[in-house]
Amino acid sequence: MREMILVGFLQAQNCSNFAGSWRHPESRADFASPDFYAHIGKVLEAGKFHLAFFDDRLGMPEFHGGDFTEAVANGIRCVKMDPIACLMPIAMSTSRMGVGATYSTTYYQPFHVARLFQTLDLMTKGRAAWNVVTSMNDVEARNMGLDQAIEHDARYDRADEFLEVVTGHWNTWADDALLVDKSTGQFADPNKVQRLDHVGKHFRSRGPFTVPRTPQGHPVVIQAGQSGRGRAFAARWGELIFTSNPHINAARANYLSLKQDCADNGRNPDYMKLAALCHPIVAETRAEAEDKFELIERLPVEADSLMLLSEALNFDFGSRPIDEPFSDEELAGMTGTQTTRDRVLAESGKKNPTTQDFIDVTRRGKLPPPWIGSAKEVADIFEEWFMSPACDGFVVGAGCVPGSYEDFVKFVVPELQKRGLLHDDYRGATLRDNLGLPRPCGRS
Repeated sequence: MREMILVGFLQAQNCSNFAGSWRHPESRADFASPDFYAHIGKVLEAGKFHLAFFDDRLGMPEFHGGDFTEAVANGIRCVKMDPIACLMPIAMSTSRMGVGATYSTTYYQPFHVARLFQTLDLMTKGRAAWNVVTSMNDVEARNMGLDQAIEHDARYDRADEFLEVVTGHWNTWADDALLVDKSTGQFADPNKVQRLDHVGKHFRSRGPFTVPRTPQGHPVVIQAGQSGRGRAFAARWGELIFTSNPHINAARANYLSLKQDCADNGRNPDYMKLAALCHPIVAETRAEAEDKFELIERLPVEADSLMLLSEALNFDFGSRPIDEPFSDEELAGMTGTQTTRDRVLAESGKKNPTTQDFIDVTRRGKLPPPWIGSAKEVADIFEEWFMSPACDGFVVGAGCVPGSYEDFVKFVVPELQKRGLLHDDYRGATLRDNLGLPRPCGRS
């Protein structure tokens, strides 16, 4: 029977994916401590979440010209710790839930990423996942030795070859290559380990790879590309796909389209799971949940929106009056998240929208449109999306950390389990077992 997937959306920083969450009176302030992450891990595993996932960026938001003072003063994603280190307290405080982190194909080398995540998979006994991103922000580029981000499609061309190298290294060990036989003195079978010897346009990587196979073969590959080129990449490589669409009809169409793209790549679409981003706000009653949302809506400041729009679109949204229309040239120069710009053009109905239009349509810097209500009301929405189907599961974002997760586990999870939509317990020991994904084969 089909059961929904639950992913906790985290960041290794002073806020959740909602930049103002640190200002919430109930949000914990010890985000730089292992206890903070360990507690979240225990909460999510108690709710039978499949995965705790860390988003990441390699830079601090700033206005063009390098002004980062607003980000620091207002706590706008100005602390960004390494996600692999921060997920380890979660891994150590749980036993069945998966742990995943974002790592860029733009600024790292494939061998490094392959070794890092394969080792993480061993240390978590087969519970690791890698979220593949192509790093679109100019502030990241300047931290990593470039003047600006690489052109959109070129980033994905590089990423395709990057995945060829990473998965190639992961598969160069046979499952039974390790012997560790003290009686014969043989550690491993050299006939079951090979070099990759990859030579391509972007990378040269010889091998042999230095990390053996794991209980689930190798980490689960996550992807979230929304543009046409990003979708093509996801259809080729992604096993768990994160989607973001506030409208169920569009989400249904996107679901069918991505599944077909997967099949067109010669893959079984049942082995590509789609999880929709959502931000549930739940309480005993709808009135209490609405009160919680009213508090959350008061948390953002204008700088949150201006900084995060600037980061996403590589354009200085702090340099102009908020109600002044953008010129055609300025819109064309927004080189970051193209889907964000195109969505604003479509939903505002304006050829030349303003900064205020970007804020209103995207809610960048604010909590995305939440699902608000009692346990039954919120579970009804989850059930409708899942059964449509518009998704195979959900990426659950938080307005308050850890309170939003605690509320979800307390109220919504039991209701979903009662309806037979969510598992009562984990079906296996590895992340692939629990997601219903096949174990990839190494070399024979």
